[in-house]
Amino acid sequence: MKSGFLAGPALALGIYAGIAVAQVTEIYKCTDDRGRPLYTSDKRDTVGKKCELVSREVTVVPAPKASAKSPAAFPRESGSERASARERQRQILEQELKSEEDQLMQARKDLAEQESSRASAQLQKYRDNVELHEKNLEALRRELNNLSR
Repeated sequence: MKSGFLAGPALALGIYAGIAVAQVTEIYKCTDDRGRPLYTSDKRDTVGKKCELVSREVTVVPAPKASAKSPAAFPRESGSERASARERQRQILEQELKSEEDQLMQARKDLAEQESSRASAQLQKYRDNVELHEKNLEALRRELNNLSR
């Protein structure tokens, strides 16, 4: 009986799911087929693109305290380790932000150059490129703002 086989693990997961709730937020930097970067936390946006994980944050909401205590040797992250990790994350995001700002400036420059010499219909790819970099900057700024909390 396959249903009995699955019931045990499913039941166990249900029991453990009541202990703590974890939310994972992952930010990916993807490159589409035209070489344009995109920052996203939506896994669906990564399909068909070359992507790398830039940031991963796990938020865990613990269950109410029980009478049993964790063993003293239980691995813990010190405050300095946590601060160091957040600082590295901030540095990476700031580097990406600077790079994205430079790319946006170049995209705007390219669009301005093309606007003077092309018909409106031929400018859409340049407008799309500017819009993409603006969205990427917004996502990076939002992520940096979340680090400040």
